[in-house]
Amino acid sequence: MKRRAFLTRSLSFATAASGLAIAGPAGWSMASTTLGHRVLDLELFDAGRQRAVPLRLYLPLQATSAQPVPLIVFSHGLGGSRMGYSYLGRHWANAGMASLHTQHVGSDNRVWQGNPLFLLQRLQTAALESEALARALDVRFALDHILGSEQAEMFDAGKIAVAGHSYGANTAMLVAGARVNAGPDYVGELGDRRIRAAILISAPPLQGQGPAPETLGSVSVPTLHITSLEDTINLPGYRSTVEDRIVIFDAMAKSPRTLAVYNAGGHSIFTDRTTRSGPEASARIKSATQELCTIFLRQSLQFGHTQVNAERLGEPSAMESKPAAPPDAHEVQHSILQWAYRHQGLLDRFVTPKT
Repeated sequence: MKRRAFLTRSLSFATAASGLAIAGPAGWSMASTTLGHRVLDLELFDAGRQRAVPLRLYLPLQATSAQPVPLIVFSHGLGGSRMGYSYLGRHWANAGMASLHTQHVGSDNRVWQGNPLFLLQRLQTAALESEALARALDVRFALDHILGSEQAEMFDAGKIAVAGHSYGANTAMLVAGARVNAGPDYVGELGDRRIRAAILISAPPLQGQGPAPETLGSVSVPTLHITSLEDTINLPGYRSTVEDRIVIFDAMAKSPRTLAVYNAGGHSIFTDRTTRSGPEASARIKSATQELCTIFLRQSLQFGHTQVNAERLGEPSAMESKPAAPPDAHEVQHSILQWAYRHQGLLDRFVTPKT
């Protein structure tokens, strides 16, 4: 498939929760400022595909052209939006990484809207191969825009990762290098060479793509796979369980891969919602996931963390410190082992590249 020349234009700007949008970087509206980061919204339109691509960016306060930060592009699950998975976006931004959450309009929260009698039809349409491919192109389009914007110097183009939950994990796999069989025009074209690592949370199989090793064996970037024993997707005519997540993990033989399987928590526990597992279990799993993802990203993208002086926010000197040196292998391994020890009560299985 020949790559389209992506053209963007701003359609409209979201207003802040207070009722007024605060001016942020050019083209962005600022939804809020909180400790360690800003939240910025942008409405884009891909004229080549006639498709809207809304974005939400969690931007570390220390991000400047002098101190560019890593960038993670996040893809939501079926029926989600850019507003979701905020617990990850906030955490990563406070840890010194920008988190760009892409909304996929063909499979976003609008599938839940409208006549309930047509809900099944909307879900089936959202799961079509054409939408799966469009999602991967949404991610590429978002990256093209961000890295081609006036703010591009705030991001380290050599430290970019992709992450996603459920359907979004499918999207992340495609962008990370999975090879699809949607005709000769598409094979190998969805992978983005700018991606240096991938986080796959509750990843279901890529439908209609044959054996997993053939589809996923081409993924060579480091991958982090997160799931739970109760991680089951139940949709009309479709069911996927934790066993599918393990198959995906095993199929990525070329990837330096890590697997964490929690012993509790269903499929939706990785969203912002508090599920039937209860607030305590939800908070524990989310906290453990935040921490593990950050360790993985620091290892895979090789970056340190510059601390922001919270008492002096707004003063130029609060951001003047130099970025920390990238962590060495021993430091990372120690962090991983510490994480596993602290959260052993939550874990059913934990596999690292060296075990």
